[in-house]
Amino acid sequence: MLSCSRLVAPKIDWNMLRYVIKRLISTLPVLIGISFLLFFMLRMLPGDPAQVLAGQMATPEEVQNIRHQLGLDRPIFTQYALFLGRLVRFDLGRSARTQNPVIEEVWARLPNTILLAVAAIILACLFGIPAGILSAVRPYTWIDYLVTSMALFGISMPVFWLGLMLVVLFSVILQWLPAGGTGTWKHVILPSITLAAFVVAFIARMTRASMMEALAQDYTTTARSKGLKESVVVVKHALKNALIPIITVVGLQFGLLLGGAVLTETVFAWPGLGRLIVDSILARDYPVIQGAILIFGLLYILVNLMVDLVYAFVDPRIRYD
Repeated sequence: MLSCSRLVAPKIDWNMLRYVIKRLISTLPVLIGISFLLFFMLRMLPGDPAQVLAGQMATPEEVQNIRHQLGLDRPIFTQYALFLGRLVRFDLGRSARTQNPVIEEVWARLPNTILLAVAAIILACLFGIPAGILSAVRPYTWIDYLVTSMALFGISMPVFWLGLMLVVLFSVILQWLPAGGTGTWKHVILPSITLAAFVVAFIARMTRASMMEALAQDYTTTARSKGLKESVVVVKHALKNALIPIITVVGLQFGLLLGGAVLTETVFAWPGLGRLIVDSILARDYPVIQGAILIFGLLYILVNLMVDLVYAFVDPRIRYD
């Protein structure tokens, strides 16, 4: 007679759950601080948003009507209080240009920005981590000097210049890849390479430093004395213990990629949040600027939270008590 096995409920890590809840609650004052600085810094920009939206040929009455519709004729602290009231209801307002809800404008561009950031961070890890490991295993050799030089070149190179050079080479001369826009996987290659070039340098340098420290520890010496292969010592022992700083750098760089792709998206006409912010700044579209940057801030906070949680899986000694 067959017996039914009991279903065992998964064990919940209450310490980690409490830690996640505390971190999520702590994001509220951070977002409020971001909204405060952003709101008042935007109001310090030169130019009248109502005049920009109305056009140069608009009459003073038309400009005043637009200013009233946008609420710009009210005291600035009243405007901020109304903005916070809408924010509590998850209402980011409406675009001054299109009159569409800001959340729709942001949501339409957000997947493109995430796609570009994910592609760039994958490329950066695929090249940066092996380069850093190779440089640490062969320190002070021509390989180490080559990796260090390339990392310095990647950090020092302007993103917009690299993007333009890639367009000239692969789009104009060779005609292999499209110069801009979106639609197919080919459109992702050039902007992701442009973004990844800067991140590869940071990941490679951090991997090299962390691996050299791990390779100098006693446990790697013990592993070698046991007769283990060098590849096993490097990957299983040294790399496993050197992952925490590498994960930190990868997480921080991924958060920066989400909010720092403004130049890349502009060069490649990539329809992401970065380009939306640039267009909104030129049009003085305050609601869209505020909404997009707040979303960037929230994504950056969530990425840092995910990095903290990954620590516990990489190193079981880490506990969130």
